[in-house]
Amino acid sequence: MPDALDAHLAPSPGAGRVTLDDVPLNRFHIKIAGLTFGAHFTEGYALGTIGYALASMNRQIPLDAFWMGMLGSSALIGIFFGSLVFGWLSDRLGRQKIFLLSFIIITAAAFAQFYATTPAMLVALRVLIGFGMGGDFAVGHAILAEFSPRKHRGTLLGSFSVIWTIGYVIANVLGMHYANASPDAWRWLLASAGIPAFLVLVLRIGTPESPRWLLGRGRGDEARRIVRKHFGPNVTLDADAGEHFAPPGGFARLFKPDLIRRTIFNCAFFVCLVIPYFAIYTFLPSILKAIDLNEGSGADLLLNGVLVIGALLGIWLTIKLSRRAFLIGSFAVTCVSLLALAVLPSSASLWMIAAFALFTLTMSAFSNLVGVFPPECFPTEARACGVGLAIACSRLGSAIGTFLLPLGIAGVGVKVTMLALAAVLFIGMLVSIAWAPETKHLTLNEASGN
Repeated sequence: MPDALDAHLAPSPGAGRVTLDDVPLNRFHIKIAGLTFGAHFTEGYALGTIGYALASMNRQIPLDAFWMGMLGSSALIGIFFGSLVFGWLSDRLGRQKIFLLSFIIITAAAFAQFYATTPAMLVALRVLIGFGMGGDFAVGHAILAEFSPRKHRGTLLGSFSVIWTIGYVIANVLGMHYANASPDAWRWLLASAGIPAFLVLVLRIGTPESPRWLLGRGRGDEARRIVRKHFGPNVTLDADAGEHFAPPGGFARLFKPDLIRRTIFNCAFFVCLVIPYFAIYTFLPSILKAIDLNEGSGADLLLNGVLVIGALLGIWLTIKLSRRAFLIGSFAVTCVSLLALAVLPSSASLWMIAAFALFTLTMSAFSNLVGVFPPECFPTEARACGVGLAIACSRLGSAIGTFLLPLGIAGVGVKVTMLALAAVLFIGMLVSIAWAPETKHLTLNEASGN
């Protein structure tokens, strides 16, 4: 028997038929969103722990700039490979299998970090965590997009960034307070990511396959049974609703004439957004110290609070603004903010905090769009591959940026490093002006060009 919420939100038996794109939000949507949000919390938390764990680990296991860079970028390297491999597998084997497998990998590797005895061992484990994360990023965005009604799709997909940011900030706060509590505190901090990962893994058991994927593979009866079970008998998902049989296209499909511009756009804007994000926030304590904003200023707590506020603001802006305007304007604001940090003298501490806060607020807000644009831009038969490729390119770029950042600060100084990151954001703005599509009010088929 349906519960009260489903009875209130789902269409009644006598109502007219509606498609999956226009079905009212119900409890099943909330469940799928919760499972993907829990994953993003875990991923933000796991990536957020490394910055403060490194400082603690360095006192027990001395690290040079090379190992600092490798440990900071190792999970990102894993995400690069995981998103490619699991994105490809998801379009062939289905969303549900990868939805579960990715978190088996993350959970096991997260707990195993407690037993790392060398930097190389910890790098290997964090690459494995990233490998699982890459799979989850690719399939999580795809499966939620394929279940979500268009009215709420932008909000649900954009909320990934909010939950990720909350996990990241909680990890930072715990790191600030407990990273130096004992010689082995870094082990407990890193391994604690296994707790939310295990909870997500257990709750994902029994998740159904995406009906859009099933229908694309010619398994229409299975697809319609899932739709009837979770959305009611009045909801349709069939060929006359715009779906059609389409075998998985693989990565080659992304470079066909009808998709190549969208493929390049999603990879390029994603890369230009995450390079400064991960480079700066992986080494936030070191950067604040380099620009004389660490000791006694409370800047680290302020900026972590602004990260959360920005992520929440991003949901509202995703609803109110067009996708293009939000993306282009945000690139411009973050670029100017980093330019200000590069040219302001260290004595202008209040202005530097203001510039850093504006950068943080805007970066956190428009990071919501990395969960929105890729799944909206690609058709079902290539959606996980498209999302996976965009994520892979972004994580490769951010891994390189994260690896080079401590070397850049040591070699040319923080000011020149900020100028280089501002240039990356400027390139992202130009790419968005040239190629960003507007997908806000379209069905998933229309948005992806089907």
